[in-house]
Amino acid sequence: MRISGVFFAVVVLASCAKKKDFATGGKKPQGPLSVDGFVVSARSISEKIEVPGSLLPFEETPIRAEVGGRIVQLNIKEGGLVQGGTLLVKLFDKDLQASLHKLEVQLQIKQKTEERSNELLKINGISQQDYDLSALDVENLKADIESTRIAISKTEIRAPYTGRVGLRGISLGSYIAPTDIITTLRQVDKLKLEFSIPEKYAKEIVAGYVVTFMVDGGKDYHRATVMATENSVDANTRTLKVRATVNENHRELVPGVFAKVNLQLGKDDQALLVPTQSIIPTARDKQVILLRKDSASYTVVETGIRDSAFVQIVKGLKVGDTVITTGLMAIRPNAKIKVMRVSSQK
Repeated sequence: MRISGVFFAVVVLASCAKKKDFATGGKKPQGPLSVDGFVVSARSISEKIEVPGSLLPFEETPIRAEVGGRIVQLNIKEGGLVQGGTLLVKLFDKDLQASLHKLEVQLQIKQKTEERSNELLKINGISQQDYDLSALDVENLKADIESTRIAISKTEIRAPYTGRVGLRGISLGSYIAPTDIITTLRQVDKLKLEFSIPEKYAKEIVAGYVVTFMVDGGKDYHRATVMATENSVDANTRTLKVRATVNENHRELVPGVFAKVNLQLGKDDQALLVPTQSIIPTARDKQVILLRKDSASYTVVETGIRDSAFVQIVKGLKVGDTVITTGLMAIRPNAKIKVMRVSSQK
């Protein structure tokens, strides 16, 4: 009887063990999940962007006449360099020269009359009023002479500054009107680089900022120094227009060509970076998994600058935090984890 009781107890225990194995699927309980971690530290970072731009002449002036007239002298060599003040075009002015000569002769006579009137005034030979009228005639003639000389100067079209002239659209002997463009003068010893940047970087571009660029089809990088920016952001494109000065004299740098401008913006010397694969995007936000003692803790973060390997964390982390970088899909909140390998950004 005692043997039968022992046998019955063994059978019951074996049956319970089989039921337990069946309930757990025959698997043994698992330990902490092995993962890799990344220690957050502060480092300097900036975002490299490339924006389109255009090279412009530093100065570009359509040359026109102030008055209409017939061309009697033409000193434009197409594509040539001219010095500031050089006479480019002379219009017919013989009628004005004749008027000037007539006024100068009249002035000489009036000046002699004014001198005689002054002598008579000293001996009370004439009244003060008579003398004043003689002096007024002299001043009127001087004003007429000055006006005529100004009219003559308008028949002389001179280069406003040193530059290179373009193609001319007139010929010797042609009659031109003030609306006709004679040629275009461009200052090419230095150029302007014009480009636009996204509005979020508007406060970072100031006068003196140096950018690098490469022209379309060019082989070399060139430098330009920002001279000014527009005083407001374009409401349609949400960009800020920038102009920079190019002081190089390179054969690749031709006014009007397309340029690719390279910028380093958004610089942060205390940026917190994490590997790109550690970011878990959700419908509402972005999260990372932190190591808290030996457990996983999901934390919401805000991201900033991104490159091919790392993402800047603007909010949600601090220096020294350990971010999990592997096994993210298998980790549940508060799950036990074991960090096998830890790395950091140097």
